[in-house]
Amino acid sequence: MKKTLYILYFLFGMLCIPQTNYAQIDFNKTPNDDLGNFEDEFQNNFYEAMKQHGIENYDRAVDNLKRCLELDDSHVVIYYQLGKNYNKLKNFGEAEDALKDALRIEPDNEWVLDELYHVYIQQKEYNKAIKTVRQLVKYHPDYKEDLANIYVQTGNFKDALKILDELDEEYGITDDRDLLRNRIYNATGRKKDQIENLEERVDKNPESEETYLRLIYRYSENNDKKKAFETAKKLLEINPKNQLVHLALYKFYLDEGSHDKAINSMKIALQSSKINPESKIKVLADFVKFVSKNQQYEQDLVDVTSMLTKIESSGKTLVELAQYYLLKGEKQKAISFYEQALQKEEENFGILRNIILLHIDLKQFKEAEARSQEGIEIFPSQPVLYLTHGVSLNYLNRPKEAIESLEMGLDYIIDDKPMEADFYNQLAKAYTATNNLNKAKTFSDKAKKLQLSN
Repeated sequence: MKKTLYILYFLFGMLCIPQTNYAQIDFNKTPNDDLGNFEDEFQNNFYEAMKQHGIENYDRAVDNLKRCLELDDSHVVIYYQLGKNYNKLKNFGEAEDALKDALRIEPDNEWVLDELYHVYIQQKEYNKAIKTVRQLVKYHPDYKEDLANIYVQTGNFKDALKILDELDEEYGITDDRDLLRNRIYNATGRKKDQIENLEERVDKNPESEETYLRLIYRYSENNDKKKAFETAKKLLEINPKNQLVHLALYKFYLDEGSHDKAINSMKIALQSSKINPESKIKVLADFVKFVSKNQQYEQDLVDVTSMLTKIESSGKTLVELAQYYLLKGEKQKAISFYEQALQKEEENFGILRNIILLHIDLKQFKEAEARSQEGIEIFPSQPVLYLTHGVSLNYLNRPKEAIESLEMGLDYIIDDKPMEADFYNQLAKAYTATNNLNKAKTFSDKAKKLQLSN
C-alpha cells in the first residue's frame, strides 16, 4: 500500500478496506502521462471532497465525489463518503443507494453498514435497520443493544428481552439495559416477569444490595407489602449498615405498629449522606405526620431536625416543620420555621404570604405591614399583598396609607369576587376613619352586593 493513500484511509476510518480495491492508483507517482493526469485529478477531487465535508459544504463534497466516480468507480471509500454526505443532506434515498453500491463491493464492511443503519434509523425504517444491525452485531456488543432497542420500537418485546438476557449474562447488568427492560415490562404489563427477573438475580448474586433494593421497590409497587418487608429485613441481615433500605423499612414498621423501630429508621434515613434530599423531604413529611398523631415522639422529631444540614437547602423541610407546628396551633413557632425557609427561598411567594397571614392572625400588625410592603416590592402584581398591607395599616390607624394601597391593589384582581369584597370592606373601614362617610357607604354597599352574588 502506498504511503499517501494509507494515511488518507486511516484518517477517514477506512483501514478495513482491502488494498486490492485501490492499490492500482499510486498517489505518490509523478504524473508524466495521461494515466498520471487521471490519478492526479482523482486524488485532487477526493481531497477536495474531504475538505468540503469538513467545513459542512456537503453539496460541494458530493460533486467532487461524483467526479471521482466518473474517473474510477471501483473504490468503496467513494461510495461510503457519498453516503455520508447524502445522509448529512437528509437525502436518504441517495444515501441508501450509494451505501448499497459500496456493499456490493464489500458486503461486510462495518463502516458502510453502520452508516446505512443510521440512514434507516433516521427514517424510522426499523425493519431495514434490523436487517442491517444484525450484520453489525458480530463487530461489537453495542450493536446488539441497538437491536434490542429497535425490537422495542417495533413491539417485538419477546426478542428484545431475549437479547437483554444474553447481554446481561455475558457482560453483566447495566442501568441502561435495565431501563429498557423496565420499559418493556411497563408496556406489556408483565410485572410478574419483572419481579421474577429480580428474584433470579438475587438468587444468583445474594450479595447485590442494589438488586434487593430494586426488588423491594417492585414488590411495593405491586402492592405486595409482605414480600417487600421480608426482602428489606433480609437485606438488613446481609448488611446491617445499609442506609438506603430504611427508606422502605420505616413505612413497614409504621404499618405493623413498631413505632420505635420506625422512628429509628426515619432517623437513619434523615441523617444519611447516601440518601438524596428529595427522598429525605418525603421521610420528614411522614415523620411530621406521624408525630402530629403521636405527640409522645415530638422530642425525637425535634432532635433529628436539629441535626439536619444538607436537606434544608431547598427550604422544603422547614416548610414541613412550619406546617406541623401550625397544625398544633403553635403559630409563633410556625412563623419561625417559615422565616428560615424564606431565607433559603427568597422569592417563594407562598411562604411569604403564609408569614404575613400568620402575623395578622396573631395581631402583629407592624410585622405584617413591613412584610407586606417588602412583598409588594418583590411581587407587585399580587393583590393579596395590597390587601394585607391595607388591613395592617387600618389596624395601625394609618387609614390614608391604607386607602392608597388598597385602591392600587384593586387593579390587579382578576375574577376573584371574595377578595374584591374584602378590599371594599377594608376601604369602607379606611374611609370611615377619615370621616368620609359617603365613600365608606359606597364601598360597603359594593362589598355586600358581591357577597350576596356569591
